[in-house]
Amino acid sequence: QVQLVESGGGLVQAGESLTLSCTASGFRFSLSTMAWYRQAPGEQRQLVATINSSGRTGYADSVKGRFTISRDNAKSAMYLQMDSLKPEDTAVYLCNTNPYRYGSGRDSRDYWGQGTQVTVSS
Repeated sequence: QVQLVESGGGLVQAGESLTLSCTASGFRFSLSTMAWYRQAPGEQRQLVATINSSGRTGYADSVKGRFTISRDNAKSAMYLQMDSLKPEDTAVYLCNTNPYRYGSGRDSRDYWGQGTQVTVSS
């Protein structure tokens, strides 16, 4: 089955950096668009960054120039390098995909990891 596992969250001070990882299994990772979302308490889930199978990336305006999304297809892993962190970046960060399934093509359903907490103190 599709599995997404995030790691790398933690508590940092404003201006510091953090790198999140998402390891994936159960689907054709190299053909799948991947994304990072975040959700702060009391707020809606927000798209942070995306990366498609060709490596093309997209970012929310709030993180553009500070965050970098990347992927390693050989490891079925996706990363989010977060620099110049701000207190407003505090949230649970979640890995997301509409996976390309073995034998059945693209699955339109959203799949999520369990999330990893990022807390930025001022």
